[in-house]
Amino acid sequence: MIKNKKKRLAKIRKWIAGGSLILGFCWGIFFSYYAIEEAIPDKIWIEKGKEENFNFHLPITGEMEQSGIEVFGNQSPKVEKDKIKLDLNESFSLKSKEQGSYSISCRLFGLIHIKEVAVEVIEKEQVVPCGIPVGIYVKTDGILIIGTGSIAGSDGMNYEPAENLVKSGDYVKTVDNQVIENKEDLIDKINQSQGNPVILGVMREDEYIRLKLQPVKTSENEYKLGIWVRDDLAGVGTLTFYDKNKSYGALGHPVSDMDTGTRVNLSEGTLYEAEVSGITKGEKGNPGEISGVITYLEQYQLGTVEENTNVGIYGNLGTIPEEVEQVEWYSVGLKQDIKEGEATIISTVSGERKEYSIIITDLDYNSENKGILFQVTDPELINLTGGIVQGMSGSPIIQNNKVIGAVTHVFVQDASKGYGIFIENMLQH
Repeated sequence: MIKNKKKRLAKIRKWIAGGSLILGFCWGIFFSYYAIEEAIPDKIWIEKGKEENFNFHLPITGEMEQSGIEVFGNQSPKVEKDKIKLDLNESFSLKSKEQGSYSISCRLFGLIHIKEVAVEVIEKEQVVPCGIPVGIYVKTDGILIIGTGSIAGSDGMNYEPAENLVKSGDYVKTVDNQVIENKEDLIDKINQSQGNPVILGVMREDEYIRLKLQPVKTSENEYKLGIWVRDDLAGVGTLTFYDKNKSYGALGHPVSDMDTGTRVNLSEGTLYEAEVSGITKGEKGNPGEISGVITYLEQYQLGTVEENTNVGIYGNLGTIPEEVEQVEWYSVGLKQDIKEGEATIISTVSGERKEYSIIITDLDYNSENKGILFQVTDPELINLTGGIVQGMSGSPIIQNNKVIGAVTHVFVQDASKGYGIFIENMLQH
């Protein structure tokens, strides 16, 4: 009887061991697949007429259409049925004489489909790297709701008429089907209701919805909905670049509302000259910040703010800032041009536009605006700011005399470290 129990236990242990091996193998395959997928860019750019080199060193094969693009290296890539077969464990080069779009179909061990890599052939890009502070003023597209609260009615009771109806991040577009332009319009329409229910037309993410709310009388001829709202924002950021058409990009991340944490939907905006007025040095747990002075007068306007995207703000310059009028044009460095190692960032935190030394320590080709990980090594900048502080977002990153990206985020626990966005991500917004 005891021997039988021992035999059964031994069998169970074997089954468990075998199951663990199978499970471990499956997890290994999963993580290998995920790691390889992350190591391959979703999209690569190549400059028209230029041979661009790639070196993935991964156990995958690639397949792409033969027409319109040339492939070099890779032990003479095979051509089968008008498709080029690539071994992406070896280095290779791509070249095209014309602009166009292509795709590389990637497979693990030639069997398991990993992803499609988009290949875009572009004209040679040149920009002027700026690195100077600018004042940003934007009006929201609709009235932004930042929260709800309790209000005291004229009867002495407390009410929360908007609770569980509107949400932080909603944009009020209409009241009783009438378009409103600003906070004052909203207040007027609520007071005109004389306490009758109103219908708010709001944009919630990409959906337009209608909400019925009951205004509360708070005093003679005054009614409220118990919502906190905002219709404009202002702040200081860093201008990254402008191009031959005087179109600019800045920040490398969106303008977000400080209360809702969401990207602001803007209707229009203006870019102004700004000056650095003070610096709060970055310390562990405190990212620090730059304080700036903006003069909201017409003669200090630089241009328009027309787009607020996940990779920065964009518009057109009416006036080229004096600090960068004589700055030379730089070629754009694509992802494949970037190497781990020495680089610089351009900033005006000291009051003077300067380049400061950094070291690029890692690259994530698929990150939207945190693709470049770097550490500040410049003693002057570390002494001045501790490294990267809020307000430096948009500072251009330069390597080998090319603009390769812009500063976007700081490490809260270590101000000497920061993230940057690839410049091509800003250019293809």
